[in-house]
Formats: sequence, C-alpha cells, structure tokens
Amino acid sequence: MKQTALATVTAVALSISSFASDARSEEIMRISSWLPPSHVNTEIFPTWIEWIEEATDGRVTGTIEYDLASPPNQIDIVTDGAADAAWIFHGYNPGRFVTTKLIELPGLSGDAEASSVAHQRAYEAHLSAAGEHDGVVVAAMMTHGPGQLYMRTVHDGLEALSGAKIRIGGGVSADVAEGLGMVGVQVPAPQVYETLAGGVADGVMMPIDTNKALRLYEVAPQTYIMPGGFYRGSFALILSEAFLARLSEEDREAVLSTTGERLAAMAGAAWARADVAGLELVEEVTTMHTFSEADQNAFAEIAAEIRRQTVDAAAGRGVNAAAALELIEETMRTYRQ
Repeated sequence: MKQTALATVTAVALSISSFASDARSEEIMRISSWLPPSHVNTEIFPTWIEWIEEATDGRVTGTIEYDLASPPNQIDIVTDGAADAAWIFHGYNPGRFVTTKLIELPGLSGDAEASSVAHQRAYEAHLSAAGEHDGVVVAAMMTHGPGQLYMRTVHDGLEALSGAKIRIGGGVSADVAEGLGMVGVQVPAPQVYETLAGGVADGVMMPIDTNKALRLYEVAPQTYIMPGGFYRGSFALILSEAFLARLSEEDREAVLSTTGERLAAMAGAAWARADVAGLELVEEVTTMHTFSEADQNAFAEIAAEIRRQTVDAAAGRGVNAAAALELIEETMRTYRQ
C-alpha cells in the first residue's frame, strides 16, 4: 500500500511539474492596438492568434492590449520591445514611408481584400528593398477599402469643398485634400469624432467602415461618394525582432508560417466585410450624395498628377515603382476571393 501511495504521489508530482513546465514555456505575444474593440482588428487579431496557436501546438499565443502608445508611435514600441506586435498606418509617419503610398492611389479597382493581397505582393517583389520597415518584421501588408468623404453640412460638388477643413490621416489622402484645395486637419483616427463634434474640421476622409466603428454618422451625416474612392489607406502588421528571437527555431518558423499573403488576404477580407456593414449603415442613417460626372472627371485629372508624383517619389527610394504599381493594378484586376 505504501509503495502504491508513493507511486501515485510521484506520478502526480511529475504531472504537476510537467504542467508547470509547459505553462512556463508558453510565449504570449503582446499585440498593440490603437483603435477600440469595435474596430475590424478585433476580428483580425483573434484569427491570427488562433493560427499561431495551431501552428505552435499552443506554445505561442497572443493577447490584444489597447492604448500602449499613440498611433504614430506604434512602430517604435515594437522596435523598443514594449509590444511584440502591432498594426501601423504608414501615413502617420510622413517621410519615413514613401513606397507604401502606391497602394493608396485613387482609381484602383477592387475591395480591401484585393488591395491587401496586391499590397503584399508588391511589397515582397519590389518595395521591401526600400528598407522602410527596418527594425521590425513585416507580417503582412493590408489596406482599408476606398476612402470616401463625410461632411457635417451639405456642400454642392467638388468646387464647394475648396477651403473646407477636412480631417486627413496622411499619405495620399493628404495629397488629395491639397489637390482639391481643402485645408488638411491631421489627427489620428481615435480623435476624429471629437474633432468633428467640436467643429475643428468640417468633414473627414475615411473608409466607409469607420461610420460604424467610430460612429462618424453622428457628427458627419452627409456622405459623399466618389466612385472608386478618393484614396486607400496603407497599413502593416508588424512583429518584434526580439520577440521572434526569443522563440525556439521551431516556433519561430511556425509563427512566420502564419504571415505573408494568407494573413494579408484574411485581414483585407475583414476590412471588406466591414465596408459592407458600414455602407448599409450610412445608407440608412445619413444623406447620400454621389459626385457628378463632371466632378469625377475633374478629380481624375487631379488623381493623375498625384499618381505621377507618387511613382516618382517611390522610385527615389531605389525601387522599381512602375513595376510595383503594374503588379498592384494587375493583381487587383484579376484577384478572385
């Protein structure tokens, strides 16, 4: 009996020791997010975490943390190790990211999934050579859908928008606002509602999903649609080099196996679904306006000049910008979900 009891105690102790060892070995990837849980990334991040858990047999997992840093500083907290992963909007760091503006050009056809995959392919084939993401590992590129215009009051066409104070995020949206004679008000997305509610801006350019995520319809009830959109927004999901370095080689390879085009497509598809829900909402609770054919033609001329300037600037970073844009356009024309 004593021997049986001792064997049982020993087995339990070994089991507890093994469990404790497994618990200690679990790595938790801290993901920084700078928009609230109502945002589309609350769909993207949990799915990515599931992939990582499956790929590593549960040895690596993740948790989403909010308000670790301001939106422009997200890449810095990953570089510094305050977070293991994050998502960044390239337009919040003007001058640092130039080649990423190619995906933001107006006139590209396709939803956010198509543009996210196109962005990823262009990055892998051409744009990574610019070294704009040095210090972090790019897990995937992604974009939101076509950006539209939401105003506090009614404006009759593009000419009437000249001089209007418009919140912009940066990147091509800033170039578009300048081309249209608008006064750019640059604040991060979390501050848009207050900026409009306080009258600091007359309107905002953002993707249509943000009407639901950020309740824009409450402060900008006039929705103006430019077919094809005024711009897109370029983002990256990034990983800390230090985080990857502390993983075993097996787990590091497993985590990296969840990145790339598959992750870009999943993220883009989530943005695209959010756009559908956002459009349903604005059609119900805002007044919809579509720019006239004359306004569309006038904007096309402005967009052509922005395209030329953007390609030239990207080429100045030592990449084949023309080839990258050609790949983007071809991917978006032919992409099938």
